[in-house]
Amino acid sequence: MVTAHPLPEGFTEVEVFAIGTALLVEALLGFCLNGLTIISFRKIKELRTPSNLLVLSIALADCGICINAFIAAFSSFLRYWPYGSDGCQIHGFHGFLTALASISSSAAVAWDRYHHYCTRSRLQWSTAASMMVFAWLFAAFWAVMPLLGWGEYDYEPLRTCCTLDYSKGDRNYVTFLFALSTFNFMIPGFIMMTAYQSIHQKFRKTGHFKFNTGLPLKTLVICWGPYCLLCSYAAVENVMFIPPKYRMIPALIAKTVPTVDAFVYALGNENYRGGIWQFLTGQKIEKAEVDNKTK
Repeated sequence: MVTAHPLPEGFTEVEVFAIGTALLVEALLGFCLNGLTIISFRKIKELRTPSNLLVLSIALADCGICINAFIAAFSSFLRYWPYGSDGCQIHGFHGFLTALASISSSAAVAWDRYHHYCTRSRLQWSTAASMMVFAWLFAAFWAVMPLLGWGEYDYEPLRTCCTLDYSKGDRNYVTFLFALSTFNFMIPGFIMMTAYQSIHQKFRKTGHFKFNTGLPLKTLVICWGPYCLLCSYAAVENVMFIPPKYRMIPALIAKTVPTVDAFVYALGNENYRGGIWQFLTGQKIEKAEVDNKTK
């Protein structure tokens, strides 16, 4: 029974229920949308292109984030973490792995779009597969570091899910955070910014804007920015004076990434949206559309 466990310190009954509900809604909605993206890629032959393989990588990573959020939602309704310290480490690793893979894959899509629109070079399957594998291995490297002692996974303020422990703010945390944010937020963000700026200039010259070039970077900053800001502030000041319920807000915002990404990279992609429509309705998309609107 839920009532058998006391409320986490600093939270009311309504707040715990609201956080659990928000996590559950984010998990279910994001999983359904990205699951549809994955199934459509598998079922619709016209969608199976090298460029869309990178979109698939984002969807796979975002589905992982949704699974992580669903576990957190279930624990929130229980009011405690039922999986022990080992489960906390696995949950933290899984959350970081999928989050970092999602960010890296988004940067890979930006790189591909730059070459598609600005250099007119087409992505090959071998290159796309290599980029996808690199994104996941790179994410796994950084996600495993806290398990090896560089950084540390611990409970979030609600104590029903686990993430990078920012409560200590010691040298171990600061050095890990600096390297992590540089290679997994600033560099991908720079790649996305420069790529989409170049694409925007190309669209202005032609007068044909095929997608919103500012949306991917805005998604990265808005969804991950508050969490990065909280962790960065913890490197210079003790953040424990901030009430626990407010420290949960950046994590909740970050969990919206799967839903937002689905609209930006799949449903917002004319070719991919047509493939999803074909999967749902059986109405075949035209071959010419697939060839000419691959982004």
